[in-house]
Amino acid sequence: MSKETKTSGPLSHKEIMAVLSGLMMGMLLAALDQTIVSTALKTIVIDLHGLNHYTWVVTAYLLTSTASTPLYGKISDLYGRRPVFQFAIVTFLIGSFAAGAAQTMDQLIIFRAIQGLGAGGLMSLTFIIIGDIVSPRERGRYQGYFGAVWGISSVAGPLLGGFFSDHAQILGTAGWRWIFYINLPFGIAALIITTASLHIAKVRREHKIDYLGALLMVSGVSALLLGISVYGPQDGWLTSKTLTALGIAVVLIVLFILQELRAVEPILPMSLFKNHTFSLTSALGFIIGAGMFGAIVMIPLYLQLVKGDSATISGLKLIPFMIGIVSMSIFSGKMISKHGHYKRFPIIGLSLMTIGIALMTTLGVDTPFWQLAIFAVLIGMGLGLSMQTIVIALQNAVEFKDMGVSTSANTFFRSVGSTIGVAIFGTIYASRLGDYIPQGLKELAATNPSALQGFTPAVSKAVQDNPGLLDNYDPALKATFLDSYVHAFHNVFLAAAPITLIGLILALFLRETPLRSGAAHHAAKEEAAGEAIA
Repeated sequence: MSKETKTSGPLSHKEIMAVLSGLMMGMLLAALDQTIVSTALKTIVIDLHGLNHYTWVVTAYLLTSTASTPLYGKISDLYGRRPVFQFAIVTFLIGSFAAGAAQTMDQLIIFRAIQGLGAGGLMSLTFIIIGDIVSPRERGRYQGYFGAVWGISSVAGPLLGGFFSDHAQILGTAGWRWIFYINLPFGIAALIITTASLHIAKVRREHKIDYLGALLMVSGVSALLLGISVYGPQDGWLTSKTLTALGIAVVLIVLFILQELRAVEPILPMSLFKNHTFSLTSALGFIIGAGMFGAIVMIPLYLQLVKGDSATISGLKLIPFMIGIVSMSIFSGKMISKHGHYKRFPIIGLSLMTIGIALMTTLGVDTPFWQLAIFAVLIGMGLGLSMQTIVIALQNAVEFKDMGVSTSANTFFRSVGSTIGVAIFGTIYASRLGDYIPQGLKELAATNPSALQGFTPAVSKAVQDNPGLLDNYDPALKATFLDSYVHAFHNVFLAAAPITLIGLILALFLRETPLRSGAAHHAAKEEAAGEAIA
């Protein structure tokens, strides 16, 4: 028999802030771990002697966090938000502790996968829970806090990763291990806070979990991400391994869709795609994810390769990007709460993102930092205006009973977008760099052959990973490499700008409906509870 726990009225501002503090701490852990490990990878693979498997340290986390995201939404709809959210925290902490203690590369990869399994819940459930306790009209008041978490993680991730990896020992432990151990106190604090403050009325429904659908979805997404983020960039996009992975992904995703159409309790109800706002915000989430992580990865890479900055300094120089996200998240949130209009913000935001990315194509070897900072601020402002706003639009457009699954689906599409974006942009960069460097060296050999004295193919390969070696050679040779780096970055941003432009066009078709207020939101929640009982 279905049972309902005692329901309560809307939470006060003080109660919402108490819940919010625990949610933000959990979300910060997951957001940080998307970027913190990348800057320390070189140190980790040297220490664990795992150069051949280094990409799997990142990929294992991405696979499990992305594939599990939609599952958390459905499971929390059935079993309640708090126990599922706390399960995600505990899983993440177990993975973090084990990853910090890993003695081999294989162990680290397995424990990173466990970490990702918890992170998938932290990312999606945060937005679901805030959607439960705050009405769409009032959510703008709290939107800036989530923007601040994203902004801080975009800077703190590369910064902390560089700091820990730059120290051989911290408190008698290898510096890179603290990348994982630092999660423990924050995760424990999030557990304590959510236990004390997160009391959401829960409705138990008669249910039948779609295990086959879950298996097909996880397998299909895993095959897709393997093909796009591992095999494609590593082995080539037309190799049998890459094409096989992508082919399997297509077959499994088609089977998943067919299964969801017939399932009693689908993991991702296909009927949601009939909702105009759900379909549109899913596409926008994908595009925003690609744009965001493209910027987070490519800007520090430019600073390290072309400007010679360390990993720590390049992380610090992402602060303008963070300022853009935080300031516009707060501004748009306040305006939405005040006036109730939201459509204008993703339109303005995606316009700013497109302009900022397009301006990145003007970067050169001698571009001053203040100029790069302006471009980064524009991209950050665009993200701040768009990212949380589309979640508000989505949650306002779906029925309350679909709040969990629709919100986690949006997070899922953004995660897939970020993974595919990074893979594609990285492939474009590597491909074009592979053309520009030989071409530049050929031209240099024709005009100034003495500049190539002592420069061998082996040195050329080493220089691509460590440009600092160029200081030992002729300045003309260094200039050739730096020009190649810059032109390769231009190609990346030329490819990224049309993607965000498509997002802008999609945003123009977003339908603006009146945002539900606190009373209407609570009434919808009560109605959903009544339907579950019936």
